[in-house]
Amino acid sequence: MLLSAKTLQDHVALAEIELCGELMIAASTTDGERLSADRIDEVLKVSPGTEPPSGPTPGA
Repeated sequence: MLLSAKTLQDHVALAEIELCGELMIAASTTDGERLSADRIDEVLKVSPGTEPPSGPTPGA
């Protein structure tokens, strides 16, 4: 199945919105003033030193 550029952008946008929502939920339940880098990594399901996927730069 081929995805159009718009469909692909929609999927990326929805994934980003979901991640932002997860961060907001985590931030609203934290005792401190800010989320630690470790907690952010946990919420985003990444590990320290993980390289972001290579690909086109957004907006390019």
